[in-house]
Order: sequence, then C-alpha cells, then structure tokens
Amino acid sequence: MNETQFTSWQKWPESPYFDLKSFHETFDGGQSFAWDLKPDYIEGQFLKSIFRLRLEENRIIFSVPKTTNLSTAKLALAQYLSTDIDFEAMKDALPWRSDPILKQAIEAYPYLRILRQPFPETLLGFLCSSTKQIPQIKQILRLSAESYGEIIENDFKSLPTWKILERLEGKQLRKLKLGYRANYIKKSADYLKAHPQFLKELPGLPTLEAKKNLLQLPGVGEKIADCVLLFGLGRMESFPIDTWIEKILVKFYQLEGYSKEQLQQFALSHFGSNAGFAQQFLFSAARSEAITI
Repeated sequence: MNETQFTSWQKWPESPYFDLKSFHETFDGGQSFAWDLKPDYIEGQFLKSIFRLRLEENRIIFSVPKTTNLSTAKLALAQYLSTDIDFEAMKDALPWRSDPILKQAIEAYPYLRILRQPFPETLLGFLCSSTKQIPQIKQILRLSAESYGEIIENDFKSLPTWKILERLEGKQLRKLKLGYRANYIKKSADYLKAHPQFLKELPGLPTLEAKKNLLQLPGVGEKIADCVLLFGLGRMESFPIDTWIEKILVKFYQLEGYSKEQLQQFALSHFGSNAGFAQQFLFSAARSEAITI
C-alpha cells in the first residue's frame, strides 16, 4: 500500500489561540480518541478528513493529504474546533472567581476547547470506552477502522459506519478487543437498524429528550450519554460524571452522600448552562494531577 503524501504546512490565520498544554489536552484529553501524538505534531481524522496539526506562534498550522482541497479542509477544521463559539466569553462566565478549584483547573489549561465531533463517531467511541483507558480505546477504534472501515487515502481508513456495524456478527466484533462491549455494539447496531431515523433525528431534539433516547441504547448509561451530548452534539449543559469528577465534587464541594442525580443538579446550579465546559477543565486538571484528588 502506498504511503500518503502530505502537503507542506499550511497557515490558518483564523485558528483559535492555544498554548501547547491546552492544544494537546483539547485533542487528546478524553474528548476524542481520534488523535495520536507524534514527535512534533498530532495526527488524526474525523469522517473522511485527515489532518496533521501543530502550533506555530500559538496558532494551528496544518498539513493534509495532497489530494485534499485546502479550502474544504479549513472549513472542516473550523467546524471541528467550533470557531463560531466564543470560548473565552464562555470561560469568563463560569464561576471561577468564587470557586478556587475551578480557577485552578482553568489556569492549568486556559485555552481548552470543546471539540464538535461527528455524532455517530462520538457515539461509537464512547460505547467502546467503558472502563477503558484512552490508549486502549484508541486501539479498539484503530482496529475497527483497519478491519471494517472504508479507505479514505492509501493507508488511512475511516471508522466503520453504523450501517457497516449492523452487518457484523458478535464474533467479528469480539475480534476488535471489545470484550463485553462487543455485545453493546451489536445490540446498539441492531437497535439503530430497527430505528433508521435515530441518528438523523436525535441531534434536533432538546437535550433532555435526546439524552432519554440515547439511554435506550444498550450500554449507554448516564455518563456515556452525557459525553455523547457534550462532545458529539455540543450540548454544553451536559455534565458527564465519571469517577474523577465524582471525587472532585465530593471532596472540594462537600457533597458526600449525594446521588449521581443530586450531583448533576448541583453541577447545573453551580456551573450554569455551560457546566460541561467546566467539567472538562476539572476532568483535565484531575487527569494531569494539576488538581490532587
């Protein structure tokens, strides 16, 4: 198989501003499992877009396969990075002035952003994520692409679509290192086959109704549903609660004995309509031990 030839590094003057820590954490900090850190750039893909990204004077420059239309690539990258959203204003509206833990988390990753990822890919990624570390999830998705994805460019394949997953048997899915998650993928694929409008209609639903529908999928619990809503549909009010976030809320906000539902209610009340953005700051700070829990 021929190796993909990439363009020279392309300027992107409209790029969001990043420091290196926030840049790496945005792309490779648990929002997405599509990016790999190389010695001097990151490489990844979403749908049929393939990118190499690096920082130059705190702005992204990019390289793409030589067959790619550069204008189309810029538009795809702008959409993916939600350049239409003022994250600085959103960050400033969070209650960091009266919340020293949130302030500490924001100071650790001041230019963190929420990616706007393709909804079907985000759903697949987080269905594979249960009790797995980020490198393991990447391995599962990479093997899925190699086994059942469509060729995008020489040595690059897309993730398998749900239409493709519908046709796979359980034994084929188990070969992807999914373990017990293979059953969730199989049953979810069967559900989506029986409800062909699900993936198309859900993004148009109000958040609570969209979450209720997501919870009907086998293997989708509260946390995965909130991750899909936040990272796949941009629902900034969605507040995923994993072990780290629960520990932060209990330890620093004195919420010992609170149920997950009560923790959710506190998060929305305390952090406001962009609680999911606050969650990502806290999650990143805990993951990197900028906040010790």
